[in-house]
Amino acid sequence: MSKSKLEQLSPANSQIIFIDHQPQMAFGVQSIDRQVLKNNTVGLAKAAKVFNVPTTITTVETESFSGHTYPELLAVFPENPILERTSMNSWDDQKVRDSLAKAGRKKIIVSGLWTEVCNNTFAFGAMLEGDYEIYMVADASGGTSKEAHDYAMQRMIQAGVVPVTWQQVLLEWQRDWAHRETYDAVIDIVKEHSGAY
Repeated sequence: MSKSKLEQLSPANSQIIFIDHQPQMAFGVQSIDRQVLKNNTVGLAKAAKVFNVPTTITTVETESFSGHTYPELLAVFPENPILERTSMNSWDDQKVRDSLAKAGRKKIIVSGLWTEVCNNTFAFGAMLEGDYEIYMVADASGGTSKEAHDYAMQRMIQAGVVPVTWQQVLLEWQRDWAHRETYDAVIDIVKEHSGAY
């Protein structure tokens, strides 16, 4: 593992992308309970908002097939443009690449549907062509079966993707409870979305 991947995630060195969190995509998810998936995704989104982490939201075939982004996710980022695509691979879309480049951060945290298609292809493209580091949020992503999700995660890990969980990302961003400016908001997120503290 490269030393850069040993560097802790921080609000200053990372950005996040939410890929295809849409009803029709969610209906196909069998690797995780869909309500748990939505809970984790929204918790992660709220964390990104609290820490002012640059956020890209992209969707595929909204009108013809997949439906509109989760309202709960949109409610966290009402000001964010939704980057609509036709390609299953978000990396193929120039608008997505431009959004990521504009943030200027090489660590990309990924939450998306489905793990074995949209997440895989994005991760490989971003690593190969964009020289990005990918942190795949395993419990804020879902596949069409447990096997599809698990083997997709294994394939990505073998290629150098770093697997993380949503709460792991939240707490790495917080890092120290002495950071009082985000303390209360982080505690609120954890209380609402993971039932702890």
